[in-house]
Amino acid sequence: MLPGHPARGRVRNGHERAAGAGGKEDGGGHRTAPTPAGPLPEHRRPLWRAHPIGTPIADFEPRPAAGPSYRPDSLADGWSTDRFCVRLASVRGYAHRLRGTPRQDDAAVVHHAPTGSIVLAIADGVSAAPFSHIGATAACRAAVAAIVADLDTGIDAVDWQNVVRQTAWQLTEQARTIFKLPEADPARAERELATTLVTGLIRPTAEGAEAALIQVGDSSAWVLRGGEYRCLLEAKFSIDDEVLGSTVTALPRVPQVTPRVGPLVPGDVLLVGTDGFGDPLGDGSGLVGRHLADQLGRPQPPLEFAYHLDFSRETFDDDRTLLAVWTAGPEAKQ
Repeated sequence: MLPGHPARGRVRNGHERAAGAGGKEDGGGHRTAPTPAGPLPEHRRPLWRAHPIGTPIADFEPRPAAGPSYRPDSLADGWSTDRFCVRLASVRGYAHRLRGTPRQDDAAVVHHAPTGSIVLAIADGVSAAPFSHIGATAACRAAVAAIVADLDTGIDAVDWQNVVRQTAWQLTEQARTIFKLPEADPARAERELATTLVTGLIRPTAEGAEAALIQVGDSSAWVLRGGEYRCLLEAKFSIDDEVLGSTVTALPRVPQVTPRVGPLVPGDVLLVGTDGFGDPLGDGSGLVGRHLADQLGRPQPPLEFAYHLDFSRETFDDDRTLLAVWTAGPEAKQ
């Protein structure tokens, strides 16, 4: 565990961790209701109020994110190629909206036209690191750039260990710039900018597609097929009903990585998300999993995709980032 990094919540069988949107624990270890930042104006309540799932978090008007640099509350993106349809959203968690702190998640996704591949990265800044939102952004951009550089060589391989090294190096350089350090200081970068990362690519194949992903930390990936979720990477909840420990390895540490490679058939939806998505999802059998399975059966407009990711579910207050990629067969080009 990183110094000062708090233990993260756990999920088993889709049940919630005990946390509220900025609420405080009472003597029995339960959470009290949060104090709203202010009532939501009546004229704004009906149309874009967050979709409630089960018991929702109380409505409140978010506080602006503190700090001199611009950091949007939410982002949404979406586009398609002849073989893939991409949707991406990242939303600030209710706890950060209540406290006026920035969204610590970020993501990047690009189309590599020469190979037809989708190159992706999602990151979740460690909450104890004050500039982890900057670290998350730097990590996503660096990881995607490293993968694209390998694809541009024409060699049908990616040096995944080098992707992690290059991303970690970028975080130390970012810290050196921010704090005007005379030389790189990985320990300072870890304290200030630490972040998790899932990055990889999806290649078109004759049968559908093939995904290759690496993981640093507890963000994860799933395949949605026939309304059921299959976890592809380690997560707090795994299909064999084991809950992982709360220790999180984060960049700029450089662990050994081995890509998880697997096929995607037409109709599959690859989901890559931070634990703000994975925790409420659990094993997919609960209310959140069923709701999202209904919504993700087909690609939605990007803003609608972001709206459904920004659901209101009591106790789930973390930032959420989700990348969804729908696959099609070769006949889609015709």
